[in-house]
Amino acid sequence: MSSDSPGILFCNCTYAQVIDPTVKAAVLRSLCDSGKSFEAVADLCEMSARKDPALRRLAAGGAVKIAACYPRAVKWLFNGAGAPLDPACTEVLNMRELAAAAVCERLFAADLATNLPAGKSAPQDSKATSAESQPSALP
Repeated sequence: MSSDSPGILFCNCTYAQVIDPTVKAAVLRSLCDSGKSFEAVADLCEMSARKDPALRRLAAGGAVKIAACYPRAVKWLFNGAGAPLDPACTEVLNMRELAAAAVCERLFAADLATNLPAGKSAPQDSKATSAESQPSALP
């Protein structure tokens, strides 16, 4: 993964199937259409259970944005496989709660949203659009 910008990892959640298939499909389609380099895996849970060495490679690859499920669960899966993620250079985007557009917006952003409370992902409101998430001016 490039050191200039965060790498992108997409989890298809093949076995647990806890992510809405339409959200997964929309995010994957956007990634494919973007021309950006990304890595897709069938299932992070299964990889963690097998202690797949690819998780150590992914964790050691520098800044990364991960489109998967709950941030705390993803971090636990990497830890469980002996491949802890560096919180300073990892952003986990929760496809279980965020709309596909919100996930893609963060995946394609040049920065990492790393200064979040433990277990949170950006943006925090799954129903908010970019315009709705902007603070409104007081009258």
